[in-house]
Amino acid sequence: MSKAIFELVDQLPTGGLTVSMLNALDFVAPGEWQNTVGFVNTIKTVTGETDEDLIQQIAERAIYLYNDRSQGYQRAMWLYQTVDGTDKALGAAALANKVGEKIPLLGFLNSVTPKPDKAQTIDLCLKLVAELVAFCQINGIPGDSIGDFVGSLGEYSGESLIRMVALVCVDGLIPLGPDFISKALSLVNQTNPQELEQNSTFQGIKDVIPGSNAGSKLNFIGESFDSVKGWMNGLVVSNNLTPQKVTSHLQNFMEVSDSKLDYVAAFLDVATNYYEHTGTQTLARRLIERAVAEI
Repeated sequence: MSKAIFELVDQLPTGGLTVSMLNALDFVAPGEWQNTVGFVNTIKTVTGETDEDLIQQIAERAIYLYNDRSQGYQRAMWLYQTVDGTDKALGAAALANKVGEKIPLLGFLNSVTPKPDKAQTIDLCLKLVAELVAFCQINGIPGDSIGDFVGSLGEYSGESLIRMVALVCVDGLIPLGPDFISKALSLVNQTNPQELEQNSTFQGIKDVIPGSNAGSKLNFIGESFDSVKGWMNGLVVSNNLTPQKVTSHLQNFMEVSDSKLDYVAAFLDVATNYYEHTGTQTLARRLIERAVAEI
């Protein structure tokens, strides 16, 4: 049995590499994301409520909704967790003795391996598709509603917006370079279903990706990425984002070498779980908002 939603929110870390990274990306969406942790605290933050009895009612209703299997909340949570299946052991061991000082990237070069561009592209696209499918699950709409998702992206805020910012910066710009959108689109078009089948993230989430086989799922992945290229490009252009600009902000907590951007990407990939972290926060917020509306 997976953990209860209140446990997941209560156990979110208040510090560490993932939180440091998301805070460093605040320059793209200033003040949008606060690291709200704790289930009761989240209810108070989302609703502004102070009445203990009402907070208790909201909590019970939110937990009930999450546990209702006919709703999509558990599946959305599973998606956020699965697509972010990082090597937590490396992150934890690495950071145990690094609190309060910059993390030297060079120390990790022997323990992380940069992904080839095509593998990196598949990962980027799968994270995006996970976002789309989770959005559909949370909102109770069919899983292939690309148009609804793209329409809602412009209204993303808070933890949902910072998650997409991190996707663009950390899974797009840093590993694939400034033209990551066109590069990713051409690499997806050169990917065959067999290559997709070999991707472990795809194996983990393929059952919830629309399509009857790897070929049609690959088409859906390509369509999904193609549909958000305008939004991503807008984010890049309006913030004048470059790999160097992003890494200059990451300098706050790690020592970054511009010549080793693929290693920076590989390190952040294994040492952070920003999708799961912010996904848990998004889910908690949606559940609480719905619970309040239903009470």
